[in-house]
Amino acid sequence: MQTTLSPEFKGTLEGERAEAVLRKCVHCGFCTATCPTYQLLGDELDGPRGRIYLMKQVLEGAEPTRATQQHLDRCLTCRNCESTCPSGVEYGQLVEIGRNIVEAKVKRPLGERAVRWLLKEGLPSPAFKPAMKLGQMVRPLLPASLKDKVPGPAPARAHDWPTRTHPRKVAMLLGCVQPAMMPNINSATARVLDAAGIQTVVADEAGCCGAIRTHMNDHAGGLDDMRRNIDAWWPLVEGLGGDGKVEALVMNASGCGVMVKEYGKALAHDAAYAEKAARISAATRDLSELLPALVPLLKSKLSNKPAPKLAYHPPCTLQHGQQLRGGVETGLRALGFDIQAAPTDSHLCCGSAGTYSVLQPELSKQLRDNKLKALAPVHGEAIVSSNIGCIQHLQSGTGTPVKHWIEVLDEALQA
Repeated sequence: MQTTLSPEFKGTLEGERAEAVLRKCVHCGFCTATCPTYQLLGDELDGPRGRIYLMKQVLEGAEPTRATQQHLDRCLTCRNCESTCPSGVEYGQLVEIGRNIVEAKVKRPLGERAVRWLLKEGLPSPAFKPAMKLGQMVRPLLPASLKDKVPGPAPARAHDWPTRTHPRKVAMLLGCVQPAMMPNINSATARVLDAAGIQTVVADEAGCCGAIRTHMNDHAGGLDDMRRNIDAWWPLVEGLGGDGKVEALVMNASGCGVMVKEYGKALAHDAAYAEKAARISAATRDLSELLPALVPLLKSKLSNKPAPKLAYHPPCTLQHGQQLRGGVETGLRALGFDIQAAPTDSHLCCGSAGTYSVLQPELSKQLRDNKLKALAPVHGEAIVSSNIGCIQHLQSGTGTPVKHWIEVLDEALQA
């Protein structure tokens, strides 16, 4: 796609990045076939190709409008279009640039600004945990819209962390909302790895991966989150701390995983952090990437008791963002589990998409309900996924238990 940047963006870092992405687009429209919002709304401007045209116009000097902002807001950033695109258009990178530019030029209504500020500052805040605890205490009294965001009480084992030490070690990011909302995911991860002879260590100074601020158009704040985490993990990656050198940085939330794997790209122009960021990204593994090595170590530890049938929802951040497909299903089947993805539309987003379910509730619930309908033919006793956002969002629409797959494996090992 031929692009002529306006003087405002010509020669700038974001302008050059955007132009490189735009020039790959050949207008083919394959992306519209797999875009969840285009399928729901049928509007070209609510699909990747239409949004690309909107961003191209802005970069060439057109003044963005409130409508431009709304079309970009409705994008889930699921990156399904990237999996479909035959030309390798990095749409996710482009839409972040476009949103950032439009955010600076189009003032939002006061209510929107307040909600977005609360999400950006509140979710990564230490105050989130006590707020969530209070929400769980009064959950029956909450309106349905808030109740959907507050999970029930955690399992009794949620805070049981292994105490054994092992020569093999990995570092794990606890996440910003996961310890408060679903602490069992982290402890189950540590217990399963412990059963395989791998010790899980945590850098206390590490916090939000940077995704929340980045997706809320606070790019400077997102980069600061990344730098803080790099500083926290560097002694573990280099073997400078008392815990020894870790084999990998393990992410059990695929949304965090895709963000950390892109630290190297995000900080490539930061002289002080570029090399470290690239090293951190290279050391990062989604938890499912460990499964091939874990299977032979865990298989003999599992009982012969029949495992529940599982319906699997692969998060967009795993299958499109990280381009990891089939690993969870293959690994769990090798361990004796009966697991199956939805027979149709397994590639589509469930509507969670970070803060999307709060900011775009109507579209988000339509996508959630469509996903649950697609999973229904599997007749799973439980639904499993790989990302806390997907898990909580799907659970708000079904009575079937929705869990992280590592929790199911942990339960089987304890049995």
